Amino acid sequence: MFLVLLALSIVSLSLGAVRIAPGHVFSYLIDALWGNLSFSSEEELILFSVRLPRIIFAGIVGAALAIGGVIFQAILRNPLADPYILGISGGSALGAIIGIVIGAGSFYIGVPLLAFLGALTTVFLVFIVAGSSRGPLQDNTLLLSGVVVNAFFSAAILFFLSVVNSMELHSITFWLMGDLSRASAREIGIAAVCLVAGFILLYGQARKLNLIVQGEDTAEHLGVHVERTKQWLLILTSLIISVAVSLAGIIGFVGIMVPHFMRLVFGSDHRLLLPVSALFGASFLIAADTVARVVLAPAELPVGVITALCGAPYFIFLLKRKAW
Repeated sequence: MFLVLLALSIVSLSLGAVRIAPGHVFSYLIDALWGNLSFSSEEELILFSVRLPRIIFAGIVGAALAIGGVIFQAILRNPLADPYILGISGGSALGAIIGIVIGAGSFYIGVPLLAFLGALTTVFLVFIVAGSSRGPLQDNTLLLSGVVVNAFFSAAILFFLSVVNSMELHSITFWLMGDLSRASAREIGIAAVCLVAGFILLYGQARKLNLIVQGEDTAEHLGVHVERTKQWLLILTSLIISVAVSLAGIIGFVGIMVPHFMRLVFGSDHRLLLPVSALFGASFLIAADTVARVVLAPAELPVGVITALCGAPYFIFLLKRKAW
């Protein structure tokens, strides 16, 4: 999977409004490793100032979304679950939009922080709506509660879109469809730190995830506090997803397709499923962003359009296969 990621990255570096021969890409990369770059040519500037940061950013966001999908499908035991099924995307997007409108982007982590607070608020609201005094939370109840909360946040997003000025409206609308063009050292650094920290903590729960998938009663008998583990995993996943949404916008279906496909290929052991899903999620989003940059070059499509065109048919296929 790492070799797939590396190959797709090389292809993506060579494609765009300005084509760069793969041989030149290798040459420039080797020169960069040895510190011999002069940035004297147009190709070098395009490669290292525009495309490479964007590819790294796309890989980080794709890995985050895929990891989120793995966690949600495990704790809900539903192959149709993804990071957005509990309204995490709606809460994160609303928090980020509020940050954009009030000018929180001038602070170093203003918008990501508000997005994370929006995601946490969503998680707490979902648990409040789904809460019951008759026993532990049911997976279907959590799913339906997420749909309700997400619908509320979607209405709030539409409200903000209706009151902002035309310049902010265009920026927010394009961002809501998934925008990787804003990749910078700050965005890449924030996303990378959150992804690495979140992945390490989530990977430490891989054994518990394996037990939960086998059945909550079985997991309880083997010493797993299921409800506490679910809440902890939801908070960690919310952090990762909220950062991805705040920086790149809403990019759908990655969290459905990637974990399901990797589970078919590599099995359900989360000690393997988490890393391979992260790598393939990165590869998938890099490939989707490359198509978004090339198909109407020199204009660009939002990457969320490409993932939706791929993901919607796949979602229908899964829905029909599950037959519920």
